[in-house]
Amino acid sequence: MADGVVRSVMALLLARGWRLATAESCTGGLIAHWLTAVPGSSTVYAGGAVAYANEAKTALLGVPAALIARHGAVSGPVAEAMARGALERLGADVAVSTTGIAGPSGGTAEKPVGLVYIGLALRQGGCRSQEWHFDGTRQGVQIAAGQAALEMIVSGLAVE
Repeated sequence: MADGVVRSVMALLLARGWRLATAESCTGGLIAHWLTAVPGSSTVYAGGAVAYANEAKTALLGVPAALIARHGAVSGPVAEAMARGALERLGADVAVSTTGIAGPSGGTAEKPVGLVYIGLALRQGGCRSQEWHFDGTRQGVQIAAGQAALEMIVSGLAVE
């Protein structure tokens, strides 16, 4: 588990009086699980959505279907839209999203297994995404993506 980085995220949020929301696809709720495993997380964690299917990304997070059609579900623009949707719909101050191909199948030459996009949206500071490439099993990719998402929150809040 990513206990140390979870506690860092929580401390940074608590110091600012901010709340976090998550929008997870390829990590399947792993980040939410890690956050809620820590006592007191309700102080800083607003909640999240596991939007695995494209229709769920649209219905739960407001990701435009046209955006998914244009860029694909596994893309920076969709990761950013997921994070913005979680931020707005859950009334948070910061949101993180994950979308990717955990494998072992589903990859292509253009979008191979292990490709993950992580989005980070801050109510006071815009939105960005980052592309990642992870190796390993399905579970290994999910754990690496979850860890990277938490670290992206820490680095995003460190510059705030």
